[in-house]
Amino acid sequence: MSKLSLSKEKIKVVLLEGVHPLAEESFRNDGYENIHYLKGSPEPEALKELLSDAHILGIRSRTFINKDILAACDKLMAIGTFCIGTNQIDLELARHHGIPVFNAPFSNTRSVAELVLAEIIFLMRGIPQKNAAAHRGEWIKSANSSYEIRGKKLGIVGFGHIGSQLGVIAESLGMKVYFYDVENKLPMGNAKNVSSLNKLLEKVDVLTLHVPSTPETNNMIGKDQFDLMKEGSLLINASRGDVVVIGDLINALDSNKIAGAALDVFPEEPSSNNDPFVSKLTQYDQVIITPHIGGSTQEAQVNIANEVTHKLLKYSNNGSTSSAVNFPEVAIPELQEGRSRIMHIHKNKPGVLEKVNHVFSSLGMNITALHLQTAGEIGYVIMDVDGKDVDDLKSQLKDIDGTVRVRILHGS
Repeated sequence: MSKLSLSKEKIKVVLLEGVHPLAEESFRNDGYENIHYLKGSPEPEALKELLSDAHILGIRSRTFINKDILAACDKLMAIGTFCIGTNQIDLELARHHGIPVFNAPFSNTRSVAELVLAEIIFLMRGIPQKNAAAHRGEWIKSANSSYEIRGKKLGIVGFGHIGSQLGVIAESLGMKVYFYDVENKLPMGNAKNVSSLNKLLEKVDVLTLHVPSTPETNNMIGKDQFDLMKEGSLLINASRGDVVVIGDLINALDSNKIAGAALDVFPEEPSSNNDPFVSKLTQYDQVIITPHIGGSTQEAQVNIANEVTHKLLKYSNNGSTSSAVNFPEVAIPELQEGRSRIMHIHKNKPGVLEKVNHVFSSLGMNITALHLQTAGEIGYVIMDVDGKDVDDLKSQLKDIDGTVRVRILHGS
């Protein structure tokens, strides 16, 4: 066990957007008491005030942590995103401030894959149109444009954890699975790797997207790509809203080039459940629209809460940054009784470590264990020493030019 130089009772934890209650429960069970739990996400000015003395922040996808917000968070030491994506955070700037960011890249994999598979079946059967017509009092009992998914070709763009699991499930139901990924990925099951996106587009009956938001994926699917697809193809986007050009998708729907689509993400999404959703796609019966809920199942939320909270607690209690998305990754053993752990986050430039060593030497302190890793412009060094009288050590380390943050843990 270890004790923080700042007691757990005083460390301020802010959990926003109604993250699963298990997160708060886990913090409390670990001895943290100063927890602020909000169902929504405050407006920027209120958010800055709330975070001005916060140490740990947990968010989902609607809270944006940018330069303005980070400038108001002098004490913030870690951020957890209770979701897969981290696009809502300026990761580089957070690293510059010495703030590691943790996410849950795998916890909702099954939930997203199941939703996509259900949408494939519904679109293949023409269920969205028949359902919408029935709500208007129309009765369309017909097998026209209604197909089984067995034997159809599924194209997966992005063969990561979600894409590969979807491929396995779809194959078990008789679909022929093809995938394209910019990285070299091993096939799962009988899935076949296609050498280019264009070749994949020409081949498949259903195209589903599972890629991150990057400059390379921005507007990845537009007019040129729709033109390459089979007449009457289906499109599913459960990745990021900026991957598909919505105007070009509308034109493809109008021309019947695309027979149907399902979108869980959009270029512009409401900031809360109380705000209206506006999109021209709402005019189309053959389009399934879901409010960014691909990973929103009870099972996924529990998994995410467990994963992200564990990472935040491990960093706060131990200093470990394993699986941080923007920070030097260091896995550290438990701190032994009678020792202190000094965590020094600094600018990765020549001379800093020499000055750190000089401080230890001048105080006659022996380093019993040392861990060091760098990422970009930031270095993270963790040093264990005997004893708990390290106040002079901490103050001198803070004075070193290039120091970003110094934290202390005490073994007990």
